[in-house]
Amino acid sequence: MEHEKFGAALEKENLFSYNEERANHYAATCLKFAAIVATLMWILNILGFFIVDKTSMNIVMPTGILLFLLPLARKWLNLKLGRGEKYFIVCCFLLGISAMSFVLTLQMIMAWTCPIVLSCHYYSPRFTRFVAAGTLLCMLVSFYIGIFVGVWDSNIMRSSAELAGVATRVEFIRVAAAAGDNILLRALNFYYMPRAVVIVVVYLICITLSKRTHGLLSRQDEIVRESQRIGTELSIATQIQADMLPSIFPAFPERGEFDIYATMDPAREVGGDFYDFFMVDNRHLAIVMADVSGKGVPAALFMVIGKTLIKDHTLPGADLGEVFRQVNELLCEANKEGLFITAFEGVLDLVTGELRFVNAGHEPAFLCPAGGSYAPRKTRPGFVLAGMEGMTFQADSVTLSPGDKLFQYTDGVTEATRSDQELYGMDRLQAVLDRNRDASPRGLLSAVKTDINAFVGEAEQFDDITMLCLEFKQYMSQKERRP
Repeated sequence: MEHEKFGAALEKENLFSYNEERANHYAATCLKFAAIVATLMWILNILGFFIVDKTSMNIVMPTGILLFLLPLARKWLNLKLGRGEKYFIVCCFLLGISAMSFVLTLQMIMAWTCPIVLSCHYYSPRFTRFVAAGTLLCMLVSFYIGIFVGVWDSNIMRSSAELAGVATRVEFIRVAAAAGDNILLRALNFYYMPRAVVIVVVYLICITLSKRTHGLLSRQDEIVRESQRIGTELSIATQIQADMLPSIFPAFPERGEFDIYATMDPAREVGGDFYDFFMVDNRHLAIVMADVSGKGVPAALFMVIGKTLIKDHTLPGADLGEVFRQVNELLCEANKEGLFITAFEGVLDLVTGELRFVNAGHEPAFLCPAGGSYAPRKTRPGFVLAGMEGMTFQADSVTLSPGDKLFQYTDGVTEATRSDQELYGMDRLQAVLDRNRDASPRGLLSAVKTDINAFVGEAEQFDDITMLCLEFKQYMSQKERRP
């Protein structure tokens, strides 16, 4: 859930804004715990555990607790303070500590470090400096007020021989004034300055931490924004790739000789698998199924080249073996990355039902005669495209009758893997094909994908899953034949 909030925040604002929002939440929570501690101290003093004047405690403790709880009250009231919220929170913290220090001047010494440490949540050196300055100022004011109303510090009296025997605060102030002793300067020297040094040391540690973390966060923000830019470009690339593949079905609503349907589910934003189908001429339908080695953008770019070359070289009357030979030579010329393509192409003659096809290292197609069962068409596949120059490819053929179907796919289907590393496999594929032998091409592909999803479960998809089904429905009529 936290990761989802993080991603949603980054869509609207940068990491610093997101961090400040989270830091405000943590700071308000810290003040809530401070209020709980202060409440316990107040109760213990009422019960006589401490020896602090109860009247003074009954005034300053509720005041400090209320100030500590103000940030939470703001949250409950849903008040939006924008960029000033962190200043509101830390001011409540400082004023709360100040109020308690009026009485518990000695006991609150360590509490003055808390606002500075809290400021480190914001990873902002400027904010840490503001908090440190505010802490030193509030501590100075509370110390001076504490001289007159707080718990007395006997060290001030011991610092002067004339005042060493003074027992009470009132007498001390009177004797010091009569002797011309500046009590405020004395408090500054013996009381405030040593503690201010400690605060400055804490500040130096915290400012170093803030600067270092601020630099890291700046770098991370740059990386995140670059990742967002790349993600946007990948989304565009995904859409472009999807638009390159035939995706409007029925693909040829005016043709009654066949029905065809295909899908591709990439494992990443863009994939290396591709399919294609197109009319070579009025009586010949070409189908292509291919898989580029590798994943991601390089495979997708090579896929575009391979798809374009295959379609451009598939001309009326062309031998498919020669088509793949020419495509292989061209791909080898521009293949510095060492990628290769397994591919299957078939051209169906709608007049005779003859399907001529060529296989370059691709999976065997499944054929299903009308009323029969699916079975893989066992042929000897040729070498992959772009694997080596000078390769030759041999075309083969099979004759389809009305009602026959062809199912072609990429290895992402049979190699779909579930969490225990078991593969989907050819046997499961053939079984689901047979169970749906009477389904339309669209229904068949949907059934296969549903079966794969049920097998894989929650396991991650590692490879593109691409499928195509062609059903030969009838021969082309005489009047529809044109040169």
